Amino acid sequence: MFGRSRAAAAAYDAATVSRNRRFPVYLRPVVLAALLAGAGGAHAELWGFVDAYGVAHFAPRAVDARYRLVHADLAASGPRVPGKRDGADALLTWMEIAPEAKAIVPWVREAARTHGVDAELLTAVIAVESGFRREAVSSRGAIGLMQITADTGDRYGTAAERRRPAAERLLDARTNILTGARMLADLTRRYGHIELALAAWNAGEGTVRRHGGLPRLAETRAHVHLVLELYWALLQRSQSQRATSLALG
Repeated sequence: MFGRSRAAAAAYDAATVSRNRRFPVYLRPVVLAALLAGAGGAHAELWGFVDAYGVAHFAPRAVDARYRLVHADLAASGPRVPGKRDGADALLTWMEIAPEAKAIVPWVREAARTHGVDAELLTAVIAVESGFRREAVSSRGAIGLMQITADTGDRYGTAAERRRPAAERLLDARTNILTGARMLADLTRRYGHIELALAAWNAGEGTVRRHGGLPRLAETRAHVHLVLELYWALLQRSQSQRATSLALG
């Protein structure tokens, strides 16, 4: 069991100290490394959530529905594709001050509460897909913050939303985010894994089905890698503000 390993025990001790200091030491890279080592290596999966008492729970698998993937084994994904952003650091720095990123926070939180998708994951998808540009339209016809096509917008739109043309309503930030949250929640339920849900988002469900899992497409793997990297970084930041102690599953 993850919780019985020497590395995990050391991480738990560090977290106990952190609770007394009112600072979550487990969020420091050295303790994250210990957690991952206890899970079976630096590229293992790590799942977690913060409960109502401020205790951060981590485990090498989803123990129950409260757990969310916070670190995935993407070592096999290969290098990032040229032309993609270099990584999450620049995005995180920019998001701290960008008014367009801050402006959508209420809608992201609403969508997260309504559809059970982490706000950090929605934010990561928006950052990578559109860079928070509400009126972005791709050469393939993907629209708005979460880059949703008109067909997909109709598939995941409510009856009230579908009274307006998809090409028009998806330019509305709130509608776009709510539609994207419904889609991401549906894909995650069906595939059972955020990594595959993001792959289906990027490459299409048919492509994931044909490949029998994560497609060996460089662009898709780069996209999934960057979204998960940014998601993890955002989750670290938000949990560092909420968590007061640590429990290992």
